[in-house]
Amino acid sequence: MMEYTFASATVLLILITDPIGNIPIFANALKHVAPERRRRVILREILIAFALLLTFMFVGQRFLQLMNLSELSLQIGGGVILFLIALRMVFPPANTEEPEALVEPLIVPLAVPMIAGPSALATVLLLVSQQPEKRLEWIAALCVTMLVSAVVLLAAERVQRLVGPSVVHALERLMGLVLVSVSIEMLLSGIKVFVQRILQG
Repeated sequence: MMEYTFASATVLLILITDPIGNIPIFANALKHVAPERRRRVILREILIAFALLLTFMFVGQRFLQLMNLSELSLQIGGGVILFLIALRMVFPPANTEEPEALVEPLIVPLAVPMIAGPSALATVLLLVSQQPEKRLEWIAALCVTMLVSAVVLLAAERVQRLVGPSVVHALERLMGLVLVSVSIEMLLSGIKVFVQRILQG
């Protein structure tokens, strides 16, 4: 089982929620929203994502029991999801033409799945299920993560103007490389425990 600290959990959550990678997505989704409302919309979507992730922290154990899932399967499954997300960060798919939303976004697609996506939900479940005694630390890590996301996304337009889209994409690829390493570590740790259980059984 991988042991997490407040610092490592915070870094992991920031990598997974990927605020830098969300900059162009948020900018495009808010294109048709009045400039004076954009800050309010961003904060609202972050609060919705925070509430959802926080809820999963408290109902995580019951959810695992209800679905008859073990912590080991969650760790291996979470590692697979993280790996796939990381690959998309390192090798982003070609841009496809999508119809632009002409209305103000609510919950989808900004709060879910861009911030509180499957990988983020699986990660908070994993943290709480593996080390429930550190629940307050995980809540604090989630608070810091949402604060970082708020700061980055509120400054998104300024960041894009300052550094340009190429630097934003380069930073996202760098974060993806780190996340690939984290996901592989999760997978190896889960497989190691699985093999040990087979040998002992």
